[in-house]
Amino acid sequence: MLRQYELVERVKSYDPDADEALINRAYVFSVAKHGSQKRASGDPYFSHPIEVAGILTELFLDDRTIVTALLHDTIEDTLTTTQEVEKLFGKDVARLVDGVTKLSKIEAQSENQRAAENLRKFLLAMSDDIRVLLVKLADRLHNMRTLHFIPREEKRRRIARETMDIYAPLAERIGMYEFMREMQLLAFRQLEPEAYESITRRLAQLKEGGEDKVERIATNLEAMLTTAGMRVAVSGREKHPYSIWRKMQERHISFEQLSDIMAFRVITDSTDDCYRALGLIHQRYKMVPGRFKDYISTPKRNGYQSLHTTVIHDENARIEIQIRSQRMHRDSEFGLAAHWAYKQDGTQPDGQAGWLRDLVEILEQSQDADELLEHTRMAMYQDRIFAFTPKGELQQLPKGSTPVDFAYAVHTKLGNQTVGAKINGRVMPLRTQLENGDQVEILKSDAQEPQPGWLSFAVTGKARAAIRRFIRQKQRAETIALGEKLYEEIVSRLPVEIGEKAEKAAIKRLKLEDKAALMIAIAMNRVSDDEVLNALVPGSVEDAPGKKKKPAQHQAVSILGLTPGIAFTLSECCHPVPGDRIVGLRRPGEPIEVHTIDCLALETGQDADWVDLSWDSEAKGGTARLSVIVKNQPGALAMVANIFGVNKANILNLQLVNREGPFHTDLIDIEVEDAGHVARILSALRAIDPVVQAERV
Repeated sequence: MLRQYELVERVKSYDPDADEALINRAYVFSVAKHGSQKRASGDPYFSHPIEVAGILTELFLDDRTIVTALLHDTIEDTLTTTQEVEKLFGKDVARLVDGVTKLSKIEAQSENQRAAENLRKFLLAMSDDIRVLLVKLADRLHNMRTLHFIPREEKRRRIARETMDIYAPLAERIGMYEFMREMQLLAFRQLEPEAYESITRRLAQLKEGGEDKVERIATNLEAMLTTAGMRVAVSGREKHPYSIWRKMQERHISFEQLSDIMAFRVITDSTDDCYRALGLIHQRYKMVPGRFKDYISTPKRNGYQSLHTTVIHDENARIEIQIRSQRMHRDSEFGLAAHWAYKQDGTQPDGQAGWLRDLVEILEQSQDADELLEHTRMAMYQDRIFAFTPKGELQQLPKGSTPVDFAYAVHTKLGNQTVGAKINGRVMPLRTQLENGDQVEILKSDAQEPQPGWLSFAVTGKARAAIRRFIRQKQRAETIALGEKLYEEIVSRLPVEIGEKAEKAAIKRLKLEDKAALMIAIAMNRVSDDEVLNALVPGSVEDAPGKKKKPAQHQAVSILGLTPGIAFTLSECCHPVPGDRIVGLRRPGEPIEVHTIDCLALETGQDADWVDLSWDSEAKGGTARLSVIVKNQPGALAMVANIFGVNKANILNLQLVNREGPFHTDLIDIEVEDAGHVARILSALRAIDPVVQAERV
């Protein structure tokens, strides 16, 4: 454990103007507050915040970040208050400490909710100041270093899984690769102990019986580049066990089949020297096709810059080489922390990385814990591809992204208005997966809205969150609109006119917040018609000793202007279309289910409230399902399809369901205007020779 003077000396070594008194006060305060508390290892608890502060001195962070590290557990684990921290150490430190403080007292219904709530506060805090994230990552790194002291295996595995899923990707996304690698390695040791032991044992066997191969290759590389007149430093290492295991899993190969387990780093003086070194290496060794990446001209989203190549070395070994300048190396090891390191001019960045802005936007749009965790893991943890706008602007996206993801990455408004896309000049479906280097032009319309079907192929958290948010808003608006129509019908049954005063009194009697809540409750059948009537006019519905007498519905409720699948669903058993006589089944907490009046499913709908519905005269458009028995002869299906084309009915789905001798039965879903349109199509089908029978299902 670092002693007080040692910690101060470390900070003063890179920041001579650091507030020594502030660090000393924080050190003493932390030791005093944690007192006799012990960690699972048996060490005094205050050793943990001191070690966290020590880790952060390796990143050359400012004095307030070091003080935050010393105090980061005092509010949660002692009687210290935020006000006390602010009084003794200032507003800046108090804000940082509050941002890092873990929410251990949350009453959560599930493990996911607990993790999501911690992540929610954490993301909000670090969106204001990236130093919150730096302290938290150092805190998690030290906890992982001492994880083996926790006796319960289940708890160790839970912490390791959380580290692998959230904290290692966070470190990677801000470019702190050393933190990421160590956290992944320590978590891997807990989650896959047998695989860890097997790989480390084999790596040890490779070193036995001879000189170190990695050191020999590094020396040869450095000598070759130095001879060519370059000033370079070359270092090598074996890839760590988790990286090796992941490659084995991804490629479905054994350890013996894995050839590139060695990685080398070439550090040059400048960007020009990086490309010169690359040329010399490719002249000397054969490059492995498809394994070269230029992250200097096209940096990763976290700012990472380097040249990556894989070559065949003299000893017939595939080796990976990274080439970067000294500045790039500093940034790659410490990432955003490098920009928060002490600077003589006192300037500091806002810490708002692009991916972090996306995460905060997702945070505002996510409704529940599972959704938040899904989106954040997507945003942080997927491999990237690069696509370009027509003007040449670069967008980095996860693998598997579509034009919808691209549109939302450019701007949420553009995503909402997307109607189509051109990929490399060709109009392509929105579900097309983008490839590296694609040029994407988004076609938009002010009249367009996000479609629920986009969720089946959108992969980025930002796109999925925006689509879901729009659907929720539209669902709420249309549910209120449907509730208002049902409410008007219910009120029409009363012999008296209802005013605003009676409405407010009814809302109060039903223990609802406002009129919108009342309309939602009516539409979702959370309150019955009788309860609404009695709330409006007490005693208007008598409670008979036996069965309740339900007031008769006076008028059909129009569903004009509502979107199928939002406030109501069109049943797939009878496929109602405008012009059909329809009825709704209203069950608690569910959208109204719309059936045709002669649907057989209504026989099983006695547990639901029936609502007489109408399409209104202006309603157009729907899906009808036809059952067509056709002679099994050449050109028969073409004649059937021609009938649909002539009658302007688009085929959505065609399925062969039965074949008996010279006949086959097809189920065909078609887009139609109304029931009359269906009738005309059926008449036309029955008139052609190949069709034996045509009926609407």
